[in-house]
Amino acid sequence: MVDVTKWPLFSLMGPQELSAIRKACVFGMSANEAIYITNDDEVYVFGLNCSNCLGTGDSQSTIIPKKVDFLSGRKVVSLSYGSGPHILLATEDGELFAWGHNGYSQLGNGTTNQGVAPVLVSASLLNKKVTEVACGSHHSMALTDSGEVYAWGYNNCGQVGSGSTANQPTPRRVSSCLQNKVAVSIVCGQTSSLAVLDNGEVYGWGYNGNGQLGLGNNGNQLTPCRLIALQGLCVQQIVSGYAHSLALTDEGLLYAWGANTYGQLGTGNKSNQLSPVQIMAEKERIVEIAACHSTHTSAAKTQSGQVYMWGQCRGQSIVLPHLTHFTCTDDVFACFATPSVMWRLLTMELVCGVHAWLCVLSPEHDDFLTVAQSLKKEFDNPETADLKFCVDGKYIYIHKAILKIRCEHFRSMFQSHWNEDMKEVIEIDQFSYPVYRSFLEFLYTDNVELPPEDAIGLLDLATSYCENRLKRLCQHIIKRGITVENAFSLLSAAVRYDAEDLEEFCFKFCVNHLTEVTQTAAFWQIDGNLLKDFICRASRCGAFKN
Repeated sequence: MVDVTKWPLFSLMGPQELSAIRKACVFGMSANEAIYITNDDEVYVFGLNCSNCLGTGDSQSTIIPKKVDFLSGRKVVSLSYGSGPHILLATEDGELFAWGHNGYSQLGNGTTNQGVAPVLVSASLLNKKVTEVACGSHHSMALTDSGEVYAWGYNNCGQVGSGSTANQPTPRRVSSCLQNKVAVSIVCGQTSSLAVLDNGEVYGWGYNGNGQLGLGNNGNQLTPCRLIALQGLCVQQIVSGYAHSLALTDEGLLYAWGANTYGQLGTGNKSNQLSPVQIMAEKERIVEIAACHSTHTSAAKTQSGQVYMWGQCRGQSIVLPHLTHFTCTDDVFACFATPSVMWRLLTMELVCGVHAWLCVLSPEHDDFLTVAQSLKKEFDNPETADLKFCVDGKYIYIHKAILKIRCEHFRSMFQSHWNEDMKEVIEIDQFSYPVYRSFLEFLYTDNVELPPEDAIGLLDLATSYCENRLKRLCQHIIKRGITVENAFSLLSAAVRYDAEDLEEFCFKFCVNHLTEVTQTAAFWQIDGNLLKDFICRASRCGAFKN
């Protein structure tokens, strides 16, 4: 759970203002600027306004949030910032807007004039739908829904990938080795660029003086070059710091390479690495990694929710991953990065109708509990409960009113004269105790803590009860817990419960680890029709080519 007031800029805002925020980002060379998007899709900015980076149409700083009318009503899906700073923003409609510093044409409008207000980037991107943006120090990248990568701006080290070192004034498609390939993610270091393809391969180009491209040498690359050292691995997420990079595989393995002056690679020393090396191998599965081009700080989150940090942390060099008390990687950057920027556009989840960051504002008294904390405390409490569920011979104590408020299934049960409405104990026989208890706890807390195998049962329940948010959470848990051993079982469950996004994810995992998956017991115990469908689909993807 994130407390946005950990970033000093937001500490002046009151609870009502904070409650309206859905997405936010703190940026700038000294973390002195911020942008946020409200629940009504209004965009506000405040801060120092270096290089007109607030996009308000003037160069005035402001401590009071100002609305950016030009972006009003546009649903923001991706945002990134450079060192000038300049800002890139992509909307749900696939439009790309840019403003701020433009000394190297990083706004993509063909000029080097400062962008005092957001301008639509249309050159070379007409009829293209942008889904993700990334900024280096003074260069820019955009990813389209068809997997094409575009780059522009400062190009002194080849970071635009055009094959030369001439600056690129407008978006240009990065082709060369990426021609006819589908990219799914892009990131920038200060003067380097990386892209992840749909098959898990990683390509890098630009400055490589510290080995941040992971190619085994320190020579700059003017066009994309594949990271051969990651061959055989399927990379799911990649992030770049100032001059180092981290990659997370679909099996939860973490690799690091590049500059290591502050221990940001987490190898236990300060020696640069020209090729990817695995770190945190002795830890549990990693599910998220974090870094940004403004800092020398790294962070990672494990499957059980533990958050580690390393690198430059408040002036200290932490050379090995250090376990923190934080619950999210964002807090590492708020409290320990220099500058204390956000490493991504932060999106807040609604919790019981109240934003998560409001639930962690310091209470006036130590014995004060928020609504969310009180609900969590009363779950399965026999002293206050007015109803019991009996599952596998075990009781779960709950409150009928909360179930009616939180779940349409129970609202119908207790208001439509079902037989259960008159009972003090309701017997449940179609779901296991861990699954049903986790479901009821979710209604009190909005959280789910289950291993992926049990999450399949919860996915079944969520489908039966038409709980779409719970269904998405189950899919998230299953994705983070997929392994070679359980992949085909999870694929089967995804098909059975009509979870299309999860099905696609599990299918790609099985194809990427085809040899290992086909040697598991789950593969040969699967339904014949599903096996036939999988083989046909995999062959169409070229999985059986020599």
